[in-house]
Amino acid sequence: PRAGEPLLKERHVPEVIIRAIQSHADHTGIPRETRMEHALFACDEITGLITAVALVRPSRSLMDLKVKSVKKKWKDKSFAAGANREEMERGAEEIGVDLWEHVGNVIEAMRSIAPELGLAG
Repeated sequence: PRAGEPLLKERHVPEVIIRAIQSHADHTGIPRETRMEHALFACDEITGLITAVALVRPSRSLMDLKVKSVKKKWKDKSFAAGANREEMERGAEEIGVDLWEHVGNVIEAMRSIAPELGLAG
């Protein structure tokens, strides 16, 4: 996130967005303060896990993906082992939403852009 700051400024990205990008990575030391900053943190890691779950399904689609399927893969620590589940839990906490409700909300949001993500089946 820090390395991208000059490029973002050069492209006239608003400071509020640059700060959100920087604060979503704990290693930058920039605390999350705004709703956008917390939301970005809450959604970043979980979208990767949801994408991984969709890709191993026969349909390779978000359109028929259910929270139950994500829960099942969540329990398998070897599945998407690089996905930090503690960060995902903390992200849901930071926005004040139950983790599984959050997963459902993110799946629904991702469905709206599933064709662009290559996950429409």
